[in-house]
Amino acid sequence: MIVRKYYQPDAPDPVLPSDMVLSLARRHLPRLEMVTGIDETGGEARVYYLDRNHVFKVQRPQQLRSWTSLEKEVRFLEQIALDDPELPVPRVEGYGREGDVEYTLMTRIGGDAAVRTSIPEGARQSTLMELGRVIRRVHAIQQGPLRSSGLFPEEHTPEDLRAGVAEDVDEYAGLFAKRGIGWPLPFSPAELIARAQEQVPDASPAVALHTNPGPTHTFVDPVTGAFVGLIDFGDAYIGHPAHDLGRWPDPRDRAAVLSGYRETGEPDPGFFAFWPVATVLADLLVMLRNETKRAAAREDLLGIVEGWTR
Repeated sequence: MIVRKYYQPDAPDPVLPSDMVLSLARRHLPRLEMVTGIDETGGEARVYYLDRNHVFKVQRPQQLRSWTSLEKEVRFLEQIALDDPELPVPRVEGYGREGDVEYTLMTRIGGDAAVRTSIPEGARQSTLMELGRVIRRVHAIQQGPLRSSGLFPEEHTPEDLRAGVAEDVDEYAGLFAKRGIGWPLPFSPAELIARAQEQVPDASPAVALHTNPGPTHTFVDPVTGAFVGLIDFGDAYIGHPAHDLGRWPDPRDRAAVLSGYRETGEPDPGFFAFWPVATVLADLLVMLRNETKRAAAREDLLGIVEGWTR
């Protein structure tokens, strides 16, 4: 089972001086001129913007988890560059360590995160379908080199998937109680776990996952809403591909991503066997985090579970 907890939450997290950032970055690109901004909105990393087109990414020590790795992100992006160089993801320009500082120098994806902008309704379907196409291409790269690297945890056997269902539902149930929301379903967490585990297939596909290609990491044109690119591969692991398609709060958005994902051919039957389970877990998370989407997520979840009991 992959451990998801931060294991040094009290570690110092200093902002690096600009001259230090430039000195490290210039080892790989001597022409870089200046630090133009700092972004601390990411979960595990701090990003320094360099000139117009590059980012210098540093692991934040207090946000370090056993499955978070800049080195792993570099390996993932390098494999994408080898197998599908036209994919709209960052390109690695350099990676290294200096004392306690682990860093990556990458090209900067244009546009802005979808979570910080508004996708016009007329562009939403096409944008999310394009995201689905990109995720399918990410899943199609060679898996052997990634697995042999030893950097990617694996959680994809039927036993892993059933254990993951129980772990996630139990965690979410605890958070509902902690936040005083109340368990929102007409059956207990234990009943949901049992029903969902029954749906886990005996054989499933397994690929290196982005893990969260949702609004935070999907970049769009801030004016037109058109898809621009996908960032942040540092939480990757080998798992069931359905987990990568449930990261949008609205079920209609997930359907659009799935539609784009399916354009080049139907996924493995094991994909569709597990897809409803992954969707149920996504709906629970939406009910926890997004009050405005809570009712729609609950309706979606109940419809899926009702189909399991027919």
